[in-house]
Amino acid sequence: MLIDCHNHLGTDLFFYLNGYHPYAQDLPAMVTEGRHVGVDRWVVFPFVSNLTFDVGAMRRARLRPGTVEKVPYAFENERMLREIYELYPDLGRHTLPVMILDPLRKPAAQIARLRALHRQFPFYGLKIQATMIKSQVSALLTAGRGFLELAAELDIPFMIHSSVAPDDPWSQASDILRVAEATPDVRFCLAHSCRYDRPSLDRVAELPNTWFDCSAHRIHCQGVVDGLGFVAPAKRRFKADYRDPAAVLRALAEAYPTKLMWGSDTPFQSYVADLGEEILSLRSTYREEADCVQALPPRLRQAVGWDNTLAWLGRPGQRALRRK
Repeated sequence: MLIDCHNHLGTDLFFYLNGYHPYAQDLPAMVTEGRHVGVDRWVVFPFVSNLTFDVGAMRRARLRPGTVEKVPYAFENERMLREIYELYPDLGRHTLPVMILDPLRKPAAQIARLRALHRQFPFYGLKIQATMIKSQVSALLTAGRGFLELAAELDIPFMIHSSVAPDDPWSQASDILRVAEATPDVRFCLAHSCRYDRPSLDRVAELPNTWFDCSAHRIHCQGVVDGLGFVAPAKRRFKADYRDPAAVLRALAEAYPTKLMWGSDTPFQSYVADLGEEILSLRSTYREEADCVQALPPRLRQAVGWDNTLAWLGRPGQRALRRK
């Protein structure tokens, strides 16, 4: 059995309007392709931009308050849940839905909506991608503390996009770890292998309530090989041969056997964008991502593809998997 712990469903208007790819994925496409590469279960959450932002401004690659929706992610979360539970229940029963949130903007209204959704549709975690929406993950310790309280009450974990890039003040791995250390009764997963930042990975290993996933693993390896700035600098980087993504995944699994969770980041296993002066093209496939985990020895594959994700999910997610 193999759980893919990191997948997006829905659409992202910001990406679509600005010529970035990918910008959409629906449940049937994800399950169909995932089954072909050996995936049995999927943790899923919506894309990142939301309809509280002005569509005209998004078309100019800017974020401004809009008038279509008032509560961040209220529409996107419900839309995904209805796709899972009402439109495609035969496919949706193989997923574990996770709700996305903005840690800073209108937290009380978001929490009220999340409570109402939870009464209607089960969900099993909370997701933050603060970089794209220019929010502060550290707001979980201030204005967004209610999200931590909700997670503790429902016994559900966080999945948080992490960064180590100097020009990203919103999603620093160090800030996520600070939140986790201050909230020992809530579980956290730092996405994208902490960009291979060894001090962050070692701190994840030390904290009992933190894990990390390897989502978009192959294009992050390509980022190291190409010398791109979204991965950790050489002096802080986990030591491995990044020309061989399967070898990197095995090295991570051996170094952190109880902390690494496998996830593909579909459809963001690739990222292609027109940056004006050049086309940035970081491309992988679902099969290539899955090949890396399938190449692991059985003991490590079981750990990173099932056991560690179950530990992060906790009792609600474990019960849901047993039912399915």
